[in-house]
Amino acid sequence: MGTGTSVLLAFGINHRTASVDVRERVSFSPERVHDALSMARKDAKLNEIAILSTCNRTELYCATPVEDSNKLIDWFGRYHQLNVGQIRQSAYEFWNSAAVRHMTRVASGLDSMVLGEPQILGQLKTAYSVAKDADTLGPELGRLFQHSFSVAKQVRTDTDIGSNPVSVAYAAVSLAKHIFSDLNSTSALLIGAGETIELVARHLNEQGVKHITVANRTLERANNLAESFGGKAITLSEIPYELAKADIVISSTASQLPILGKGAVEKALKQRKHKPMFMMDIAVPRDIEEAVGELADVYLYTVDDLQSVVDENRKQRLNAAAEAETIVDQCTDRFMESLRGLDAVETIRNYRSFVDVLREQELEKALAAIRNGADPEEAMQRMSRALTNKLMHEPCLQLKKAGEEGRDDRLKWAQKLLGIQRHEH
Repeated sequence: MGTGTSVLLAFGINHRTASVDVRERVSFSPERVHDALSMARKDAKLNEIAILSTCNRTELYCATPVEDSNKLIDWFGRYHQLNVGQIRQSAYEFWNSAAVRHMTRVASGLDSMVLGEPQILGQLKTAYSVAKDADTLGPELGRLFQHSFSVAKQVRTDTDIGSNPVSVAYAAVSLAKHIFSDLNSTSALLIGAGETIELVARHLNEQGVKHITVANRTLERANNLAESFGGKAITLSEIPYELAKADIVISSTASQLPILGKGAVEKALKQRKHKPMFMMDIAVPRDIEEAVGELADVYLYTVDDLQSVVDENRKQRLNAAAEAETIVDQCTDRFMESLRGLDAVETIRNYRSFVDVLREQELEKALAAIRNGADPEEAMQRMSRALTNKLMHEPCLQLKKAGEEGRDDRLKWAQKLLGIQRHEH
């Protein structure tokens, strides 16, 4: 399907079909994508190609002259030094309308590990730009990318797929927003320097928290993290001196014993003149003593409190995803209709130019005859007969053949096409 010259293919490997080590082996580093695009188009005999490569997926979007992926898979195997059998075990391929639907689902975050995550759309836009830059993107994939971007935008606008946080880190920051109407004027103390705290720091930073302090057992780890957000790093032993400055305290360490006790928090609250503190203990076992929750002016939440928020949000996202799938299906149908419309336009254009050539030829013959003294009326009669015969020649052959083969469906369609169907009275 396409403008009569290409079929669309989405070929790939993702987090559902392959383990991390396989995904690592088939990924394309950003600096190599440009060259890989040119090589793939040449070696796999493609009309157009774009490559999307993230930690969760590697996908190749192609416009190919034939519905056959063997050359592409051979090239992919050579490029990544994997045998074809290994690739086929983990790969999937979608053709035509299924390819359109798949790419649109990817753009809308419906095929992501975290349902509805927005980063993938930016990564797809990069894939589009790189292919454009490498000159491996033509009208067919260009249309497909633009379609995917616009559907993804519609999904975000018309459904709640992106509005309910489904990661613990994001949910923690969302809770903080409920307690402090304006996070811009708050200070945060983050205890630990692992992946969850890094995510928390990123979300807080995005929400406008200017003062972030990271406390960790090793100062170097804390420093690395704090630096990226213009924050400050301290060791765990310095927490009592920093605690009073913190409006938000989020802790996630691997410590077997509590890091914050009731006494230390009580002391900090006195210094704060009982200005409220939001505390979130994401650690298992707990970092913050349970008794801290009994203090007035402390809002203490644990990972269990968050889990219920996350689960509820996940449920809402699944409902939104069902709506999003309907949008994707409807838009895919419309896109395929528009492609079929383009096919029709191409056919009409070709037919019109074929008729024009015949008209020009016959007109030239008639004018030449008149210039040589032939009777103009006779010349016109001859031209009209010749033109009619030439226009009818191929359709008559095909109609005769359809009749001999008993193809009534073709005969009926021809009557409709030629505008000569009999009307029932």
